[in-house]
Amino acid sequence: MAKYNYTAIDPTGAQKTGKIEADSEETAKNMLAAQGLMVTTIASAVSRSSATKIKSKQTFGLGKIIKTEDLAVFTRQLATLLEAGLPLLRGLEVMIRQERNKRFKQVLTGIAENVRSGNNMSDGLMQYPRVFDRLFVNMVKAGEAGGVLDVVLGRLAKFMEKSVKTAKKVKSAMVYPMVVVTVAVIIVAVLMVFVVPQFQKIFADMLGGAALPAVTQLVVNVSTFMQENILATIGIAIAVYFGFKMLMKTKVGRRAKDKMALSIPKIKDFNIKVNVSRFARTFGTLMSSGVPILEALTITRDTIPNSVVQDALTKVHDRVRDGESLATPLEQQKIFPNMVTSMIDVGEETGELSEMLNRIADNYDEDLDNAVAALTSIIEPVMIAGLAVIVGTIVIALFLPIIKIVQSIAS
Repeated sequence: MAKYNYTAIDPTGAQKTGKIEADSEETAKNMLAAQGLMVTTIASAVSRSSATKIKSKQTFGLGKIIKTEDLAVFTRQLATLLEAGLPLLRGLEVMIRQERNKRFKQVLTGIAENVRSGNNMSDGLMQYPRVFDRLFVNMVKAGEAGGVLDVVLGRLAKFMEKSVKTAKKVKSAMVYPMVVVTVAVIIVAVLMVFVVPQFQKIFADMLGGAALPAVTQLVVNVSTFMQENILATIGIAIAVYFGFKMLMKTKVGRRAKDKMALSIPKIKDFNIKVNVSRFARTFGTLMSSGVPILEALTITRDTIPNSVVQDALTKVHDRVRDGESLATPLEQQKIFPNMVTSMIDVGEETGELSEMLNRIADNYDEDLDNAVAALTSIIEPVMIAGLAVIVGTIVIALFLPIIKIVQSIAS
């Protein structure tokens, strides 16, 4: 008997991992299903070194090289082929022939081989977790179970296309601040490295060694350090940048950032719209594809970028597991707007929850344009004011000794 590592969802919607012995992978799945577990991933329990080699061969770099846009195009085209009546294996072969990305073609070839061996497509997708996430795998699995794989792939394609569009809107909101920050850094660097030293020579000649104002001396000291330690200055800047990024990846740093994102006016409105849109689109797509509500909540929670919202959805999941409706615990979390929870409540009462969720997502996708404009309008003056303070401080520091010189000459 062989050993298999598995990841599964138990009846409460919680994720569970472990090992099981069975004659084959299919037998292992049946044994787990008999225990009330829904398998999400299962693989032969090979040695650690062998597993590392397999993982490197299958997934190294794929998460970055295979873009979401490429995956959306593949999903849409495969759905179209299946809707036209082509068998799944034949559809995959067509996609392999037209795929230009060599790594993605390698992935698709592996999936096709898996299907050719008599396995489901979802089994093949599980072998490439950095390409196909839990949302993708579970929706395909639900489509296979219901015999509506073409319909589910169409929904997946629509979901991914909407996600790409939303992501582009979010990125567009960050373009202007990044440009302003870059310009500010360049201006300050030019002032400190080229302008301040010229003034320093003037001060030495005109003041005859007299003490400089404190703010001027500080600026001169920083300028001198930057000139004499260029590599150290660059190293400090790089260290600060990557140190901040590492801090944001820690649980404490991410939590603080996410709390701030939901506290500052305008930024809060923008983030609420992004998270509500993502929640409604993901959850609605999963529900309409036949994924059980607890599992759908778990998968949706893992796709939300904000950890505060994730914690709220964990509490909602536990309340729904205990028999409550979805709308009540959502409303009590004080994150989702009343309009959203009211529409979800109506969706539950009418039995059209998935349709209502997709409608909410559509509305918030449209509102996101206004949120981006509002966020940009408030960031613009803040960034300009910050730049003015930094440059103004340097300019004032340089002119204070000149004023002192003029006063001494006048007297």
